Amino acid sequence: MIILFDIGNTHTHIGLADAHRVVRHTDIRTEEWVEGSAKKRVSKFAGGKHLSGAILCSVVPRATPYVLNVVRDLCSLSCVQLTHKNVTGIGIDYPKPRTIGADRLANSVAAKHHFGAPVVVVDFGTAVTFDVVNRAGDYVGGIIAPGLAAMTDYLHEKTALLPRIRVREVRRVVGKSTQEAMLIGAVKGYRGLVRELILELRRELKVSRLPVVATGGYADLIGSRLPEIVAIEPELTLEGLRLSWENVRREA
Repeated sequence: MIILFDIGNTHTHIGLADAHRVVRHTDIRTEEWVEGSAKKRVSKFAGGKHLSGAILCSVVPRATPYVLNVVRDLCSLSCVQLTHKNVTGIGIDYPKPRTIGADRLANSVAAKHHFGAPVVVVDFGTAVTFDVVNRAGDYVGGIIAPGLAAMTDYLHEKTALLPRIRVREVRRVVGKSTQEAMLIGAVKGYRGLVRELILELRRELKVSRLPVVATGGYADLIGSRLPEIVAIEPELTLEGLRLSWENVRREA
């Protein structure tokens, strides 16, 4: 069994995996690493299982040393940190590889492994990111746009009369209240943004077939009604870490 850490800006996703799949996962607040409460949470999650390896990807550099220390203390393991230097399963054709978020590399590894190339990953997180693997199997770049919650929170914070809303599905297209009008703009408008960007990517790559895989917190809400999206994989990043660990072990 191996333990996986996807350290994001708001939450850290933690998984346990065997040689075939992620078998268990949980989330903790990323701030818990700095606060010191994460070690107890990780110990309880691992449940005394024998761990043979650990791997992480991180977009929060200040949290990474805390994770490395917890893994060493609890498991007596050195933890592999996924970066552009050690990623396998995809190539990289990008001007400054060190600037690619490691979570985006993990997503691309998993998407290519399961859906082939070319392939696009849309990750609905704090930001929505599009990551592109071309037909040669190389990570070639992507797109970053504001996340759905960030957009709606911004409207609330920057206007006097617009409320904070809970993002959810909405049926009609003409809002009968301020809240409903905001929901329509957020959910249906966001689908339009995603659909148009996928169309542009297909043109840019000059392909008729372009599998698109969705992950992240709003993947199901937005992606379930977009026929362009072929799969919704909530644990795609953890699966990419699992595959990366397997690749590292084979090459060792």
